[in-house]
Amino acid sequence: MSNVVEIRWHGRGGQGAKTASLLLADACFNTGKYVQGFPEYGPERMGAPITAYNRISDTRINVHCNIYEPQYVVVVDETLIEAADVTNGLREDGAIVINTAKSPEEIAPRLKGYKGKVYTIDARTISVECLGRYFPNTPMLAAIVKVTGIMDPDEFIKDMEASYAHKFASKPQVIEGNMKALKRSMEEVKGL
Repeated sequence: MSNVVEIRWHGRGGQGAKTASLLLADACFNTGKYVQGFPEYGPERMGAPITAYNRISDTRINVHCNIYEPQYVVVVDETLIEAADVTNGLREDGAIVINTAKSPEEIAPRLKGYKGKVYTIDARTISVECLGRYFPNTPMLAAIVKVTGIMDPDEFIKDMEASYAHKFASKPQVIEGNMKALKRSMEEVKGL
């Protein structure tokens, strides 16, 4: 499985981590990749910690279990850094992407000695300014695509635009806001 990219998402119920992992799986699938996107729930309620996963590969994926040593971790809610061991099993040749207004240099000391790459993105500001409400999953989705290089950014934007056009056909303002958030996020993600 050396060509498989594994991603673990940490979020809270209602923040869209599960949706973002499924959107990433769909976008990668549309480029001809083999994919898995699946959530793991604890108590199913708003605000409860959830974990979601992606496996993405150019070849068939034969393993079907949680991801214990991901190459990448996405943290949709900064408070989870203290509430969960977000770096558990995270490979140091990968990276962690965190939703925070802080810089990577400010956040790195809070990551229990993790020595890999640290990226941050202010998903709150981007989503509020582009969408009018706090939906962190759209900026976080774009940030992980940028950090991993899992697919061509232009292909990703094109695929997401088609997906949103189908999903929000009667709400063009929603499509426009999401597209702005995706493009802005790819430009604003910061890393060590």
